[in-house]
Amino acid sequence: MKKYAHKTMMLLLILFVGTSFAHNERSEESFTPVGLQTKPESIKYSRQPVVKIALLLDTSNSMDGLINQAKSQLWDIVNQFAYAKCGNDSRPGLQIALYQYGNDDLASQEGYVQQVLGFSSDLDEISEKLFSLTTNGGEEFCGQVIHQSLLQLKWGKNPDDLKMIFIAGNEPFTQGRKDFRESVLNAKEKDIVVNTIFCGSYTQGVNTHWQEGALLAGGEYMAIDHNRQVVHIKTPYDKIIIKLNAQLNNTYISYGTKGTHRIAQQRTQDAQAMEMEEVVAVKRAVSKSSGYYNNAEWDLVDASAKDDFDLGKVKKETLPASLKGKSDQQIKKHLAEKKAERQSVQKEIQQANAKREAYLAKQQKNETGELEQAMLQAIRKQAAKKDLYWE
Repeated sequence: MKKYAHKTMMLLLILFVGTSFAHNERSEESFTPVGLQTKPESIKYSRQPVVKIALLLDTSNSMDGLINQAKSQLWDIVNQFAYAKCGNDSRPGLQIALYQYGNDDLASQEGYVQQVLGFSSDLDEISEKLFSLTTNGGEEFCGQVIHQSLLQLKWGKNPDDLKMIFIAGNEPFTQGRKDFRESVLNAKEKDIVVNTIFCGSYTQGVNTHWQEGALLAGGEYMAIDHNRQVVHIKTPYDKIIIKLNAQLNNTYISYGTKGTHRIAQQRTQDAQAMEMEEVVAVKRAVSKSSGYYNNAEWDLVDASAKDDFDLGKVKKETLPASLKGKSDQQIKKHLAEKKAERQSVQKEIQQANAKREAYLAKQQKNETGELEQAMLQAIRKQAAKKDLYWE
């Protein structure tokens, strides 16, 4: 009898210790800060996860500062994704959509809301649409623009995708006939997180329901000074990167009906970034050296990297003059040379940028803008829930 009692006590002791250990493990996990989360275990995906960001910008009279921040800080946000990884160590896709609201030039019957761009991974197109935005006084209906973005955009149903709305403005969140609560709760049901960015004081944003809009949808509420000028620090590496960007542009070979227009668009967006400030052009060049800058729709080098690429299906009359009349073998050789040249230039840009960042760190200078900081803070926190992490 004593023998059985002893065994029973031992089993109970083992069970108690094991249960306590498991409880402690769960407790530690639940209190792990987002910024300190470690790499998740390798995960198998049905398809590669995509980060989908819908940017809803107030373009009423007082929002020039917000629009300028969006134009200049787009590249900072894209560049941060170069360090993002999925649970299987691959890079997530990135798509950005753009809406404007609160502008008198927009149709009143649409609630002064306009889809400027559906989800796109084309960085030149996103940049072009941002630069096309202008401000004009109007009515800002937050519930309406969120509602329309839910209806019109192709969000998809992949549970591994990180789907986010960022809405920025400075008028009460309650304006308009569409109840914002209904809109944000609808977003939450679709696994879409709504983050609100109030352009003004934190308390005023709380009092005008911007915080409530975020909390209802499981998102982040942030307040920024949209008129704050970001102080960009010049470094000895800026001119080097600008020069390398010109070399990078020379590796693109246009083709198809879009080719001529799109290669001109690439140059135009370079020029517009430079017009804002040289540092903005530098950051755009860094984005162009990453895997997120892909132009397979109009660039023959990027197109040739696709598994289903068939040079025989390319209409030769749409190629640049230098390739017209060339044989397929000659074109393939030229493509291989340009591909190698591009990879070399991209590597040089990344190396120069690493030195640039080290220089800024040594100078203890922070170039982070208000909009960029707010968005990246929310993205990183919400990415952890989808097993995305930053290196």
